[in-house]
Amino acid sequence: MDSDSTNHPPPAYDPTASGSGAVDGEGPSPSSIEANSVNGIGEKLESIQVNDTDSREVEDDGERTVIEESYVNGRSSDAVGSRVEENGAGEGKRGGSGVRRVNSEVEAEAEAVGSPSSSGYAGERGSSSGGGLSTDEIEEEEQEEEIGRGRGMGMGSGGFENGVTEVDFGEGWVPGKRDVNEDDASISWRKRKKHFFILSHSGKPIYSRYGDVHKLAGFSATLQAIISFVENGGDRVKLVRAGKHQVVFLVKGPIYLVCISCTEEPYESLRGQLELIYGQMILILTKSVNRCFEKNSKFDMTPLLGGTDAVFSSLIHSFSWNPATFLHAYTCIPLAYPTRQAAGAVLQDVADSGVLFAILMCKHKVVSLVGAQKASLHPDDMLLLSNFVMSSESFRTSESFSPICLPRYNPMAFLYAYVHYLDGETYLMLLTTSSDAFYHLKECRIRIESVLLKSNVLSEVHRSMFDGGMHVEDLPLDPSPRSGSLSPHLGQYSPETFRDAYAGIGGHSGLWHFIYRSIYLDQYVSSEFSSPINTPQQQKRLYRAYQKIYASMHDRGSGTHKTQFRRDEHYVLLCWVTQDFELYAAFDPLADKALAIKTCNRVCQWVKDVENEIFLLGASPFSW
Repeated sequence: MDSDSTNHPPPAYDPTASGSGAVDGEGPSPSSIEANSVNGIGEKLESIQVNDTDSREVEDDGERTVIEESYVNGRSSDAVGSRVEENGAGEGKRGGSGVRRVNSEVEAEAEAVGSPSSSGYAGERGSSSGGGLSTDEIEEEEQEEEIGRGRGMGMGSGGFENGVTEVDFGEGWVPGKRDVNEDDASISWRKRKKHFFILSHSGKPIYSRYGDVHKLAGFSATLQAIISFVENGGDRVKLVRAGKHQVVFLVKGPIYLVCISCTEEPYESLRGQLELIYGQMILILTKSVNRCFEKNSKFDMTPLLGGTDAVFSSLIHSFSWNPATFLHAYTCIPLAYPTRQAAGAVLQDVADSGVLFAILMCKHKVVSLVGAQKASLHPDDMLLLSNFVMSSESFRTSESFSPICLPRYNPMAFLYAYVHYLDGETYLMLLTTSSDAFYHLKECRIRIESVLLKSNVLSEVHRSMFDGGMHVEDLPLDPSPRSGSLSPHLGQYSPETFRDAYAGIGGHSGLWHFIYRSIYLDQYVSSEFSSPINTPQQQKRLYRAYQKIYASMHDRGSGTHKTQFRRDEHYVLLCWVTQDFELYAAFDPLADKALAIKTCNRVCQWVKDVENEIFLLGASPFSW
């Protein structure tokens, strides 16, 4: 693997900025907590050990429901309590090599046990370096990704499910329903590669991705004991390594979130996923739920989240196919500039009438959005809001008016979202601060829908979803600046004209795929998948590779980088980060480095040529 790296400014947003990931063998000379801490954590980790099995991972069936009521008395409240600080405090004597602290982070490493019965998840067998997952692991998780495709969560240039041949997995999988017979003693539960848990500071289980949450009370108490044990020593536990397992902890006041994973994803990525899960919970309840724990430390929050399993399950699935979950940017559906402007104009008229945010989306892609003056909508809030709407079946059947909270906008207060599907895939969201604005927003929707139909915006949206976005085969060989002229349309380049010797196996110079993120706009565009990566296994491997190189480029512990060039048996990855954009590109593993760099420059020019069609420019009166 070759690597070129220099310093560059950090990105606009990094969910892991509050803490640094642990890197084996790196960091300053660490100080440790007491020796008995090592033994104590080791004893508690024994209860987390899970057995190896040859069974394949199978997902659950379930139902989608929606929460359309306010679960917390008082829709706006003052902040309660102080946020738990991430920095550790206190030092002890060095008492063992099993636990060490790096940059105020406690990292426990359990000794690897040779016995397969105690080695962990089935996925531990076999791994691939650098490029991502092993074939066995991808195949076992393949069915998980079909939910994103089956539900139509995205097609075209924004998601990682494009160009996938539909696979019949038998009975349709619907997120949210668990096997009520599963608990931490079940083999089927232990073979899962990636668990997510939410629990209270008293150890009460709130949510579990797998198994019956009530039957996992003892396991949740063990997780709570580990967190409390380290806190009693004056520190914070963030990461525990046990063989190939990572146990990532995130403490949010009285709410604890834990991820146990052997998918080889970076610590920063797993922590960011826990942040998004917490944000999804806040979107449903607001942060004022902390008051309930102040009044009663043993408060059971599970009933407040009743019926929302599908929402969390859908979000967790998006961690395996949606680049927005780690790029912290949103993607737009490709549209001609006049068409997008027409949609933005009618939304702006509505925003001027008292609507806080007006958002028009097709699946997970933005058609247009506007907001009131000085109102700012974070891309993560858009991700969580769209996930909440798309994973709730009742939104599709009738117009809805539901209280929601935008964690990045105001985590302590509810807004009210009017949601209406204009067709099977396109939906309109109007957000307001008034709880009695339903009829006003309904009138706004009728006006918006009428304009969109007359201006053929909806038909253009359907055409764009069918045609897809940017194809690497269409990359012009000699793009030239077109200042003063109209931007070319995405489909104007003839594939027969520009394809070279790599025809049929990707684009020019072996280019297979790319993601371009505009830092200024907080938007990204992703090319369609080319033939070399048209299977779910290949796409997920590439997604994980992007995830790893993104974490590496933004690793504050080892220093940020400007460029990286990586080569392995799967592909060449080239990453380029500037103050204006980030580019992640995948090439044929035999691609020449100089040609790959030249091709990346052509991709950047191509994106600039068609930016009016792939990005939302000038349609919003506020800055991100």
